[in-house]
Parts: sequence; C-alpha cells; structure tokens
Amino acid sequence: MTDDFVVDVSRIRDEARRRMEAGPVTDTYGVDKDRVIAILNDVIATEVVCWLRYTRHAIAATGIDRAQVSAEFTEHAKEEMDHALRAAERVSQLGGDPDFDPATLHERAHTDYTTPEDGDLKEMLRNNLYAERIVISTYQEIIRWLGDHDPTTRRLLESILEEEEEHADDLVDLLGI
Repeated sequence: MTDDFVVDVSRIRDEARRRMEAGPVTDTYGVDKDRVIAILNDVIATEVVCWLRYTRHAIAATGIDRAQVSAEFTEHAKEEMDHALRAAERVSQLGGDPDFDPATLHERAHTDYTTPEDGDLKEMLRNNLYAERIVISTYQEIIRWLGDHDPTTRRLLESILEEEEEHADDLVDLLGI
C-alpha cells in the first residue's frame, strides 16, 4: 500500500487568503452551510421549547415527590438552555443568525410544549421522556447526515445528544420503568 497523502499548503494558503470573509467556513467544508444553519435553528427552537417545558414543570409540580422531581426538571431546564445557546453560537460561527423568534418556536421545534393541568408528576415525567426520545432520534439522524462533512457541528450535536440521553435515563429512573 502506498501512502499518497500530500497536503498542498500553497493552495490552502491561497484559498484561505482569498476568502477571509468566510471566517471558519473554508473551501473544504463539505455540506450546504445554509441547510446546516436552518437545521441548527430548528435545534435552537427545540431546545428552547424543552427549556420552557422543563421550567414550567419544575414550578407546577405537586405531590409527595415534588422536591426531587422539581430539582431534576430545573437541572434539565438549565442544560436545555445551554444546548440552545451552544447551537446558536455555532449558527453565528457559520455566518448565520440564530433564530430565537418566539412567534415561530412551536412550528420549528421537534417537540411540543405540554402542561398537565393538575401538576401530575407522572404525566410530566412521561411528557418529558417522550420529548427526550424525539430529540434523541432527530439528533441521531442529523449527526448521521452530517457525517464527516462538518465535524465541528457533528461533535456539538454529539455532546448535546449525550446529555439528552442522560436526561432520558434520569426520567426512566424517576418513573421506575
């Protein structure tokens, strides 16, 4: 087997100099940047809706296990907002505008904002587990689609996915299933 890998540094330097305004997006970026930005804006919407749902549930929870479940919801809410901010930062790095428009959050989000009327902890836990499972599946699909074309965005989503899987595991434990 021959090793024919060669980096053409002169060509790379010329391309880098010629397209300085593109920031971190180089000619070797392997996917439609605008599509990645649109997908990340949907991720932002999803994470904001999850933050809102967890925050509402943390406040509205009632019952004997309220303190423990509310604390878990509060922790998850903080992590969901962090996910949204990390995705927004990546949108900005790619030259896009992070979309936090409240008027379109619901239609862009992968999950729903659910609010059981009576503060039923089990229903809240089930609603959040359902949402986490949706997020896990959609983020896995996005990660597969990105492949090696945008390793930075892929790694960002992989790290968010890891936390979403932890959330689902926490919810399963709390539900006792």
